Amino acid sequence: MNFLEKIFHYLDLRSEIEDYDFIHSEIEKGIVFKGTNLWILFFAIIVASVGLNTNSTAVIIGAMLISPLMGPINGMGYSLATYNFPLFKKSAKNFTFAVLTGLAGSTLYFIISPVSTAHSELLARTSPTIYDVLIALFGGLAGIVAISSKLKGNVIPGVAIATALMPPLCTAGYGLGTGQPSFFFGAIYLFTINTVFIAISSVLVSQFLNFPIRSDVSPAQKKKLNRYISLVILITLLPSIYFGYILVKNERFAENAKHYTNNLTYVEGSYLLKNEIIPSKRTIKLVYGGNTLSEASKNEIIAKLADFKIEKATVDISQGFSINDNNVENVLRNQVGTLSAEVKQKQQVIDSLQQLPQMGEQLLLELSQLFPEIESCSFSDTYFYTGKKTSEKIYLVVLTSKKNSISAAEKTSIESWLKARLKSKAIKLYIEQ
Repeated sequence: MNFLEKIFHYLDLRSEIEDYDFIHSEIEKGIVFKGTNLWILFFAIIVASVGLNTNSTAVIIGAMLISPLMGPINGMGYSLATYNFPLFKKSAKNFTFAVLTGLAGSTLYFIISPVSTAHSELLARTSPTIYDVLIALFGGLAGIVAISSKLKGNVIPGVAIATALMPPLCTAGYGLGTGQPSFFFGAIYLFTINTVFIAISSVLVSQFLNFPIRSDVSPAQKKKLNRYISLVILITLLPSIYFGYILVKNERFAENAKHYTNNLTYVEGSYLLKNEIIPSKRTIKLVYGGNTLSEASKNEIIAKLADFKIEKATVDISQGFSINDNNVENVLRNQVGTLSAEVKQKQQVIDSLQQLPQMGEQLLLELSQLFPEIESCSFSDTYFYTGKKTSEKIYLVVLTSKKNSISAAEKTSIESWLKARLKSKAIKLYIEQ
């Protein structure tokens, strides 16, 4: 056995293929949606809708695993490969029923659900590209090979996760339930990609493994069917190629724009405070702080786009904090004035507090000139408390005099003098005689 024969021996699938009748029976069983399959479909719809609604990847994976949608899709591919048109009609009918059921169930869920925010798991199913075509094609190939083989292993669950039929269907239901057509059409297109290319992979493997043709079909019918298949592939493929091109273009723009902004962190005394790159609009937003950028500097920044292979892009340059901006200077001047006034006011309070210890001595000097009988004076700035609540702030003045030397009239005169001297009516006067 030469080298090439060894390679083909390892690549050969026919040695592990199941009995054709068994494969046919298994595919037929997976087509029907009634009883067990119908209930599993309903449960998968609810699980996927809840997962998308709560943005839970684990729950969405669970919905993929229990979803029975791949059954009729494999049935359509297998029936086309074997020209079994009655089986194709049965597969298409059951698949249509499953899709309508999924849309109805998910739409109803999202109408009832109080949470309508489009999380990342929902958004990921609205912009399909050529990469989704590759996933569906090779996932479908793995699935039909596993169905045809005696050594199935755990391939089928893996294919269910990779091709992800249920999430885009429920995302389309979200678009209907919340009245957002862009979500509906984007998700339906992704679902169509998965459906078509899983079915095409089933056709390819079924023909490669020479599954028996169970009905009479003329060469003209075969040729006509192949034209239809080619047309469906083309119609499904072309938009995904365009969207894939847009995705690659946006990724390249984002990468080049990042290098561009990294080289513009400092321009003539002005610093880049913030930047935002919007690939879909081919826009770069720059916010600078420091010296005000001149028009010449702004034009120089825009001209550097060519150095980073960025074409047909819009650069939006705005000025944040500017040290030579008249408006900023006025604001700073006003703030300095306000702070100075506050400092002055607080300094006056501090000065008055520092003068409190000397106030008693000053009052004694002045009062002794008017009332020689007064011998000492005590002064404090305090609060007067009652049994229920705190009263107003008061000045407490305690005087001592020679025994029985201050009459009631004189005490009233002293109290009036203190109110005028201290510029406050909140005076508590006590005289010890």
